[in-house]
Order: sequence, then structure tokens, then C-alpha cells
Amino acid sequence: MLKSERLAVLPIDSYDLESELSILDGHEYDGKYDAFTFGSWSSHVLANGSGADSDTAFRPHDGSLTLTELGRQLPAIMSLVTGHFPLDRLQWVRVFALRDGIIAPHVDFLEWAKPGTRVQVPLRTSEESLHSENDLVYHIRRGEVWKIHSTDPHSARSTSGNARLSLCLDFADTGEPLAIRGTVPASEPIRIVERPAPAEAEIEELIGSAADMTPATMRAHFRRFAEFHFVRHAHATAAFDWYVEAARRTGDAGMIAKAEAYRTYCVEKRGDGEAFDW
Repeated sequence: MLKSERLAVLPIDSYDLESELSILDGHEYDGKYDAFTFGSWSSHVLANGSGADSDTAFRPHDGSLTLTELGRQLPAIMSLVTGHFPLDRLQWVRVFALRDGIIAPHVDFLEWAKPGTRVQVPLRTSEESLHSENDLVYHIRRGEVWKIHSTDPHSARSTSGNARLSLCLDFADTGEPLAIRGTVPASEPIRIVERPAPAEAEIEELIGSAADMTPATMRAHFRRFAEFHFVRHAHATAAFDWYVEAARRTGDAGMIAKAEAYRTYCVEKRGDGEAFDW
């Protein structure tokens, strides 16, 4: 059963967003989360606790929400936020851009004792843009408000050359439901993507595709392992099992340790501010 929830649908067509989405298309990203991402993925901060554009590493905070310079350039997107969501618990406003890329299966909030509430609202998307959670794959439509179950392994993938842009709102978790205002009725059911079970030969081919893996190519090789569960019915974390097996077959102790450490970093344990060195 999908643990992430569709909370609401917003009247997104009533907002003129196109010019602001173009600003996001041209905005530079500092690469803070490159250890998790393959292809083109970027995070753009519209509001945080400091108001500084350079303050891009997510963390919980007790301060008030302050617009960044980018946020001040995007009044329509910010009016979408302020017009529909409670602001007293809101800590971060970001937009995630994903184009021909994938995020490694991961668990959020491992660094902190208490997870927050993470909501995503696609501002631009297509059928090629998908999310995963455990062994399920699903599509979030434009304007749908989803509470992402971030403490289970999850991922996102887009094969489109046009960037999916998804508004990401992080709230302090008080245990109370979000009071979302001005919603419209959902016109379509939640879309779960069915995938066939993998054949043993396909899994063997996937593992064998990394036979020439070297320390210099380990990062590039992982993308294919991460993508597999989007097309075949498998748990998101199976990617790490197969990747570790591929490393073992090389006989290189350093690569085996690196593959196992990457699994730990993504889905098991990492410290506040800890970086993974490929």
C-alpha cells in the first residue's frame, strides 16, 4: 500500500506561472546533493530560515521563513504557497528540477531525530516523470498536493528532456494535519504504474553490465541499477543489493566497501552535514 498521500488538488491553472518557470530553468544550482542524483537534478531555494541564496542545505530550524533573492523573483509561485498553505509551520520552500535524470533510492531525515512533513506540488510535469516508494511507482499530476512518506526508501525519475519542476514545502511536524485552503475536487484517480516482474536473466544482465566497473566509473554505473525498479516490479532498495553484488564480482575490496557504504548513506544512516565521497 502506498504510504505517500494525495492531500488535495490546487487550482494551478489560475496562476500565471510560465515566465517564472523559465526563471527556474535558468537558475544555477550549487550541487549540494550530487551524491544522490544522476543526470540533471537541481534544488532551488525560494525561502528558508536565513534568506540567503547560499543557504541551500536542508535542515530543521526554529526561525521564521524568509524569502531568498530567487523567491522575490517568483511572486506567483510564492502566492500559490501563501494562498493555500499554513505558514506558521513552514520552514523551507524549494523547487526541485529533474530532467533526464534520477534520484537514488534514499530515506530523508536520517540526520535528525524527528522527521518533518514534506509536501510536493508539481508545477510542470509529464507522464515520463515518476516517483517510487518501496516497491510501488506512481505519477504525481500537475497541481496535486502530495505528502511524501520520506522515511521509507523512495526515488524519482524523469526521462523527459523538459525539466519537471516540483514545488517542495517542508513543515515542522506537530502531528496536526495541514490545513490546505482553496482546493478543487480531484478529477482523476491516483495513478499507480504497473510493472512486470523481472526475469532472472534480466537481473543477471543488470549485474553483469558492471563487469568492467572501476573506482572511477562506480558512480556512473549506479544509475542503471537505480532505474531498474521503475520498469520492473522490484523494491527500490534492491538496486543496492544488485550493485553490491556487482562490486563483489569484481573482487576489488575497495569497490565492495564503497558500494556497501553508499547503501548505508542513502537508506540506513548518515550524519548531519555528512557528504558521500564517490
